[in-house]
Amino acid sequence: MEADKLSFDGIDLRSADEKTLRRIRGKRVGFILQDPKYSLNPVMTIGQQIAEAWREHKGGSHRAALAAATDLLEQVRIREPQQVAARYPHEVSGGMGQRAMIAMMLAPDPELLIADEPTSALDATVQADILKLIDDLVSQRGMGLILISHDLPLVSHFCDRVAVMYAGRVVEMLAAKDLQLAQHPYTRGMLACLPSLKHPRERLPVMKRDEAWRNG
Repeated sequence: MEADKLSFDGIDLRSADEKTLRRIRGKRVGFILQDPKYSLNPVMTIGQQIAEAWREHKGGSHRAALAAATDLLEQVRIREPQQVAARYPHEVSGGMGQRAMIAMMLAPDPELLIADEPTSALDATVQADILKLIDDLVSQRGMGLILISHDLPLVSHFCDRVAVMYAGRVVEMLAAKDLQLAQHPYTRGMLACLPSLKHPRERLPVMKRDEAWRNG
């Protein structure tokens, strides 16, 4: 995958040096990974991990960072945040682990949040809660959000614009509200594969891919 232009707030990320990128990664741009089971450090408590992210970007004492970690856990709507801060990742549920990941990413007050399939490892009942939480936090903090997902209904509900990618290339870009009007055969194929309670079918169609899609 290649880009002719890749900039953030006027900074060309392709040519930026490591010092510049370190000021952006985590601090100005947060990244929520797919599965907290593999993303959280198993030998550190949840509070220690959030406090580490806080001190890395904001400095301060260890005690102040732990207090900030507890406050962040409360912001992501975790009950009894002090107790959860003292637990290790394997001692919490997947949904609680994902909330802890979100708290860690929010510690430096980023301007942009990138969420890569943030609910793929969670069951359906927890997914809605996590997505609502992310949506609320983005609105409250005035952050930008890039949501990466194969779930088109989810994308159309939580995003303003949609960029559809195939083989590392953007093949179509349109407003989320116009997603059903998409023209590219790959987008149309994904939409056609979605089951519907209103229009049930015995078999869902299988997408037939075209080699020409790789060339845009």
